[in-house]
Amino acid sequence: MTDQSHARHAAPGPRTAPGPDGTAHMDPRDHAAAVERALGALDLDTKARLLSGQDMWSLPAVPAIGLRSLVMSDGPIGVRGRQWSAEDPSVALPSPTALAATWDPELARRAGRLLAQEARRKGVHVLLAPTVNLHRSPLGGRHFECYSEDPLLTGAIGAGYVRGVQDGGVGTTVKHFVGNDAETERFTVDNRIAPRPLHELYLAPFEHIVAHARPWGVMTAYNQVNGSTMTEHHHLVTEVLRGAWGFDGCNVSDWTAARNTVRALRGGLDVAMPGPRTVFGAPLAAAVRAGEIDESEVDAAVRRVLLLAARTGCLDGVPPAVAPADAPGGIDGRAVARELARRAMVLLRNEPVGETPEGGARPLLPLDADGLRSVAVVGAAARDARVLGGGSATVFPAGIVSPLAGLRAALPEGVEVLFATGADPRTRIPHAREGFTLRARYLAADGRVLAETPQFDGRVQVLGSFPDGVARRDLHAVELTGSFTPRATGTHTLAVAGSGRLRLTLGAAVLFDGDGAGQESSSDPFEAFMQPTEHLVAADLAAGQELPLTLRYIPHHLGLGGGLDTLNFVLGHREPQCDGDAEIAEAVRTAAGADAAIVVVATTEEVESEGFDRTDLRLPGRQDELVARVAAANPRTVVVVNAGSPVEMPWRDLVPAVLLSWFPGQEAGAALADVLLGAHEPGGRLPTTWPVRLADAPVTAVTPTDGTLPYEEGLFIGYRAWQRIPTAPAYPFGHGLGYTRWAYDSLDTTPDSVRVRLRNTGDRPGREVVQIYLAPTGDISGSPERPARWLAGFTTVEAGPGESVEAEIPLPGRAFEVWSEPDGGWRRVPGTYTVEAAHSSADIRLTARITAD
Repeated sequence: MTDQSHARHAAPGPRTAPGPDGTAHMDPRDHAAAVERALGALDLDTKARLLSGQDMWSLPAVPAIGLRSLVMSDGPIGVRGRQWSAEDPSVALPSPTALAATWDPELARRAGRLLAQEARRKGVHVLLAPTVNLHRSPLGGRHFECYSEDPLLTGAIGAGYVRGVQDGGVGTTVKHFVGNDAETERFTVDNRIAPRPLHELYLAPFEHIVAHARPWGVMTAYNQVNGSTMTEHHHLVTEVLRGAWGFDGCNVSDWTAARNTVRALRGGLDVAMPGPRTVFGAPLAAAVRAGEIDESEVDAAVRRVLLLAARTGCLDGVPPAVAPADAPGGIDGRAVARELARRAMVLLRNEPVGETPEGGARPLLPLDADGLRSVAVVGAAARDARVLGGGSATVFPAGIVSPLAGLRAALPEGVEVLFATGADPRTRIPHAREGFTLRARYLAADGRVLAETPQFDGRVQVLGSFPDGVARRDLHAVELTGSFTPRATGTHTLAVAGSGRLRLTLGAAVLFDGDGAGQESSSDPFEAFMQPTEHLVAADLAAGQELPLTLRYIPHHLGLGGGLDTLNFVLGHREPQCDGDAEIAEAVRTAAGADAAIVVVATTEEVESEGFDRTDLRLPGRQDELVARVAAANPRTVVVVNAGSPVEMPWRDLVPAVLLSWFPGQEAGAALADVLLGAHEPGGRLPTTWPVRLADAPVTAVTPTDGTLPYEEGLFIGYRAWQRIPTAPAYPFGHGLGYTRWAYDSLDTTPDSVRVRLRNTGDRPGREVVQIYLAPTGDISGSPERPARWLAGFTTVEAGPGESVEAEIPLPGRAFEVWSEPDGGWRRVPGTYTVEAAHSSADIRLTARITAD
């Protein structure tokens, strides 16, 4: 419905302008006029308040100008919303590394459109995504949330994601600008990056997205770059991002990253998050009155906030950038999650284990379900799926399909599916979930129920604001209550954790009653808050016997400072277990008698998470031993690697098939069954190089010295660095097998594109990622130091058996350029280049010469 003010401002009808892909968006002139009208009606205090979060996730409303509160939410794989709870479940897509493994920007766009649909449903206007920092070192703890080691692939996938989200009328904040490539000392580290790698590698994905997707927001990082913290970095934000690239969106700080009022505003920051207490708001108004800042500088930032509000439909009387009726809708979230997961899976290895009816060698995958009588599924992660990384990317799906459940549902009725834990990678007790039905009750001191919310698992967490109806002054206790029905008979381990008084009752027995505080493992208060000390208790229980359960928590304090509501306590559960030797022995016996064994190995949130980097690339626990022993017992063993970034695989030559599933999202098991049983081909290619051992990796440093981390490797990260050393990786950048074979028949070039003709020589339909690399030849005299080759373009093709397909791939001018520090800009390097059409960075199929003027 259109009110009178809307009709007046919109008349005689909004102009539209084509977006970066030709789609219609609101003409910027309409938004600019509306922004100026709104700005003119604001006093200094209101303007300053608009640049500061009012709470954890939103900006304040100003009803006098028709401005509604603008709500943000974490959004790399799903839209959590304003509450850190399962009260309103979210679609959980595969991790960003998985999305990049599809090498398909249009699929990324579809994922973005789904997330925009989710955001609109939850009343969210801006997603805090995508993360486009690079995989500089394999030890980066948050690499699962980033895309790739390559700037072009990162930029292309990120641009697809941004286009998709903004197609739905929801904003994005491309993050973390710039150089947040590791977690160690991330709040303070000064990353020293020379101009060429800064522009050619780390800024390049942001520049690509600005040019090709026009994002409505960017998020500046905690870290420093070359001596200036990013929330105050005038050169990179104002001169490069806004000036050279033409970015017209809103610059939001990472949470608590803004530290100084004057330097942040003059550095180009528009919004300091989270509220209610930040360096903007009242301190900013005071700085203007003291003459430290001119009000016109405040106005420039407010304009950008109001423009974001107009684009997302938060400013009354102004048509949003995308009309609600034009936003894509009716998208099946489960179907997209399943398709994305299987398209992302990378088949690393698939060796012959038998013969085809024609007498040829037959790879192990896909499994022939009709020829199976039994399948052994092994590994703790096979039953309790690891579907996402730790930290702010956490969402709570309505349900998760585990690998075990997915295979049981997909295999024919006559196939027996056997399960054994084998080895559990977790050192902490996992959050209570399977067999538990839980809800959280927020209680006043007199016992009144202030709010009640459903729980996804045994972790009750608040970050930013309590549920509706709960005020900090009224809250006395929280009860996690419900029931538990054990799946197994024996001694179960329960864990309670939280900084406060904890009382756990199961059935009629009080299992724990005491103070949850302990010797926390981290000196960082936030990490200690997220990982409180565990207290373990044992209970002898019978399978199938439902018992009432309550964990009562009286917190010592509510909040981490800054006026934010915070609370965190945990109920954990581990089923009865034999000792480690017996568990592995049982798994070996189970696998030995089966027609095929599927071993699922995984990392955990104790290994891959926001907030810390990894110390090694080993799989946690005894999983390596488990794989080796199962492989010795069953020659038809498939290993599924459930990890968001590289792990060492010392057993990789002992098994015929290795499939990388990443963190595959809520439809993990269904997608895995699709691929293992051949209903769909694994479509993924590696977006980052996998080393044999950490010691082989050319770049590993993530720990600063005296607060500084020099990027001494310069341009040479990822495959660019591997090409310079004699050691080969386990699997190169771009690697991935399918269920068919491809012949590269011809390669033709023009000055600005290449044309590749391919033929599917296998016996089933397939998909190929055609990768184009440029390699400088020796006749380019006076050329600056450059990698041996670099990715210049890519595309995906599909064809049926025996069919040919042709792909035309543009060669962007930037592929022939380097950053010139003396010129302060890009310089084309003329000469002769080799164009390589490749299956991976190490598997070049065709070459041709091209001359760049």
